[in-house]
Amino acid sequence: PEYVQDGIADLGIVGVNVIVETGANVSYLQKLGFGKCSLTVVIPILSTMGIQVCPVPTAVLSTHTGEFENYKFIDLTSYLTDYINHWKSLNLHFDCIYTGFLGSPKQAEIISDFIKYFKEDNQLVVIDPVLGDDGKLYSSIDNNMVKEMEKLIEYADIITPNPTEACILTGENYKEGKLTIENAKEYLSKLSLLGPSNVIITSIADRTNKKIGWVAAYDKKTNSFWKTSYKKVEVNYPGTGDIFTSVLTGSLLNGYSIPASMDIAAKFVSYCIKITMAHGYPTRDGVFLEKALDKLLTTPQSFNYEAF
Repeated sequence: PEYVQDGIADLGIVGVNVIVETGANVSYLQKLGFGKCSLTVVIPILSTMGIQVCPVPTAVLSTHTGEFENYKFIDLTSYLTDYINHWKSLNLHFDCIYTGFLGSPKQAEIISDFIKYFKEDNQLVVIDPVLGDDGKLYSSIDNNMVKEMEKLIEYADIITPNPTEACILTGENYKEGKLTIENAKEYLSKLSLLGPSNVIITSIADRTNKKIGWVAAYDKKTNSFWKTSYKKVEVNYPGTGDIFTSVLTGSLLNGYSIPASMDIAAKFVSYCIKITMAHGYPTRDGVFLEKALDKLLTTPQSFNYEAF
């Protein structure tokens, strides 16, 4: 907060944690609003993991777009160029660029330029291609946005689509049970052809065991596939995809491998859901993140992933 007071920063965000000013600098491009998703989970998670977050809000929503009606959407596209130009004038450097929700197709073009301008050797670029879920596009997303997202992910080192987004990006119509762990390699390989060197698909079903779900990853450079399982619950909370990608990114920046980071992220999402259900927290508000953050301060003792 004192940086804003002294005119050093244009924007300050204080959530459940004071941003930890040690570790890597992360430029994060995302939306704001009520309901535990996007920046409202990204900042506290990465801060708890010892990573400084430098946010670039792409839109401000009064709530997330699921289970809320008449929400207000403020598109910040017209402000982004000036915002980013200021950063360019400061000659900033980032260890990672991580982007999620985008408010308009034009923003994808602006973010592409951002990545190209700030790109450095050994920098991590993570893109969560937020497009839809449960077989349909989110209400604020259209086909033009899909086309621009296809172009944007060319610049990614890692993308983290859910099954709906994986099908959309590969030009297929999603239906329940279409993408399962049994055919996940096919989709991981197809998505890698769009540019990213690593692809991670979340929330994958299992045809033979309905009680578990999977997260699967593919490293194009080494032609390696990994997967990790988790126990499914019959409830959906908004923002869990944002939580997964944030913990994944933080783990990678803290030196863990892709499969280990994937496992850490999947376990943390499951832990958040368990705590939330125990407290009877309203589903549409997202997970009870504040009660789970301390889990990120513990060092993992083991990992549960396998090659396939």
